[in-house]
Amino acid sequence: MRTGRLEAGCDEAGRGPLAGPVFAAAVILPEGFSHPLLDDSKRMSARAREELRPVIEREALAWAVVRVEPEEIDRINILNASITGMQRAVRQLRVRPDFLLIDGNRFRPCDGIPYATVVHGDATYASIAAASVLAKTYRDDCMRALALEYPEYGWDRNMGYPTQEHLDAIREHGWTPVHRRSFHPKALEPTLF
Repeated sequence: MRTGRLEAGCDEAGRGPLAGPVFAAAVILPEGFSHPLLDDSKRMSARAREELRPVIEREALAWAVVRVEPEEIDRINILNASITGMQRAVRQLRVRPDFLLIDGNRFRPCDGIPYATVVHGDATYASIAAASVLAKTYRDDCMRALALEYPEYGWDRNMGYPTQEHLDAIREHGWTPVHRRSFHPKALEPTLF
């Protein structure tokens, strides 16, 4: 983080699942922000993420979380949906950042704001890690709510990822309106024998 510069960290959650939206977040943290639990959300326990979320929301100078629905993911592909989601989150920030730190290696210009892509940025920059926590917890909440509508798919446990339980449920019950139609797991392809 550069002193005196408003940097927004951006990340997404849910690129790999077969069902549900992808969530993207942008977070501007105050200079010097740190928290002992803050890390790449994938390395944190669910409990730690839930504990940290209200801290981030309270302490951040600005934050935003957006969702990109399965229909749009199918139309523009998951990479474009992730980038579009992060751009939308940046545009929803109540403070315009001077610079964007993007987790990953792909992004497109957003309203003339300079940016850098950082592979494993969620393990390097606090603002990206904070965005990772928000995107992941909001997505998990969404998938738990969808699991109430479609309990046979186990989304409260697998969050829409292609686990055996989820694949078996698709074989038995078919695709739902919140499944991504453009995602075709090999395990569901018909075999010759």
